[in-house]
Amino acid sequence: MAALRGSFRLLSRLVCAHHYSTYSRGRLSRCVYLLNRPQLKICPHRYFRTTTVAAGQIVQFKLSDIGEGITEVTVREWYVKEGDTVSQFDSICEVQSDKASVTITSRYDGVIKKLYYSVDDTAFVGKPLVDIETDAVKDGILEEDVVETPAVSHEEHTHQEIKGQKTLATPAVRRLAMENNIKLSEVVGSGRDGRILKEDILNYLSKQTGAILPPTPEIVPPPPRPTPAAPQPHDKAPLKPTPVSVKPVFTGKDRTEPLKGFQKAMVKTMTAALKIPHFGYCDEVDLTRLVQLRQELKSLSESRGVKLSYMPFFIKAASLGLLHFPILNASVDESCQNITYKASHNIGLAMDTQQGLIVPNVKNVQLLSVFDIAAELNRLQALGASGQLGTNDLTGGTFTVSNIGSIGGTYAKAVILPPEVAIGALGKIQVLPRFNERGDVVKAHLMNVSWSADHRIIDGATMSRFSNLWKSYLENPAAMLMDLK
Repeated sequence: MAALRGSFRLLSRLVCAHHYSTYSRGRLSRCVYLLNRPQLKICPHRYFRTTTVAAGQIVQFKLSDIGEGITEVTVREWYVKEGDTVSQFDSICEVQSDKASVTITSRYDGVIKKLYYSVDDTAFVGKPLVDIETDAVKDGILEEDVVETPAVSHEEHTHQEIKGQKTLATPAVRRLAMENNIKLSEVVGSGRDGRILKEDILNYLSKQTGAILPPTPEIVPPPPRPTPAAPQPHDKAPLKPTPVSVKPVFTGKDRTEPLKGFQKAMVKTMTAALKIPHFGYCDEVDLTRLVQLRQELKSLSESRGVKLSYMPFFIKAASLGLLHFPILNASVDESCQNITYKASHNIGLAMDTQQGLIVPNVKNVQLLSVFDIAAELNRLQALGASGQLGTNDLTGGTFTVSNIGSIGGTYAKAVILPPEVAIGALGKIQVLPRFNERGDVVKAHLMNVSWSADHRIIDGATMSRFSNLWKSYLENPAAMLMDLK
């Protein structure tokens, strides 16, 4: 019997489980016969086990540091549920901080075992989001949890070799690079802190081999609402205008909700803004020539796929003015002892969205043309409407304009967004009668602007001179050509 048990132990190391399960313990000769058959394929990896197969280890997937001092986020949407199978880079959930919306992606292949939060719950940095059953621990590829922002990038990166710096990449990405003989030092990472993602490897590989990858999905802005046709003379009654907003429904009960997301950010920002001594300056701008110029360029811009509004001209004129008055593009420390003059003109535009008031900014306006600014505004507006603006779009602003005229306002007392020192509120464009240089009454397109500045470091004369220069660029758009680079 001992020899028999030893023979079976030998067979358990050699015969696949699906073959061995058909054998009877009392038919050793039959097993030996099967071993000598050339048709029998020995499986080197699926050895027979007499005990239950061990499941993968459960790993707590934690919410990592998103940056910008964020300690908590609100769970907006789950893309998985308990029992779902996920792979690396699959989206798990979308969270919203007080600065931006962020998509959390999986770093493991496995099965979702537990969700720690429900929709609209507050999740904390460093605490678990989900439990994932995975074999990554057994295989020795356990890695640090990473948060990735929504990846919709159309920039063409150039190859650059990073010397003396640690290349950030997960083991799965390193393995993919090694299998394709790619040096990570030659790949530009698009992840947080320059981390190299799987998409970066695939993009690099496609450029080297000429392979065609599936196109990156683009965010398409919602189509404009159709305008109702003008009533004909024979119509009995004119069409009713479409309501601007949905009427609120009152239930008759008090309701208390915690402040979340961008509303919570507004509380913090406006509380800090109250510490700044504001002063205001208002003026009227004649945009008659600019209206004519935009009308001429509108069709050309649309033929290039970009919607051209007045805002790109306002932003570019502000950047040209900031070159002459750099103190308006500065920041001051909390003790008001030091001023930092910003080299980049990252001009923000206040947007009213379903998530609340957000202020994305156009980076490096001093280097962009009016058309480039229009294209970037189209992108930011599309992302803002869908709630997909990233942290990079919402941070780093140095100067802000708020277009209250898009809703219908004329004047406003704009509040500065710390650590900035100035902001402008633009009213609606109105067609009003004015006298020309010959004393004749003419039709003019007029807009009111309301500036607010930090009176600790900016005086009224500086704000007035900047406003006059900005105004001159808009009233005579041809003058902008003299200073464009």
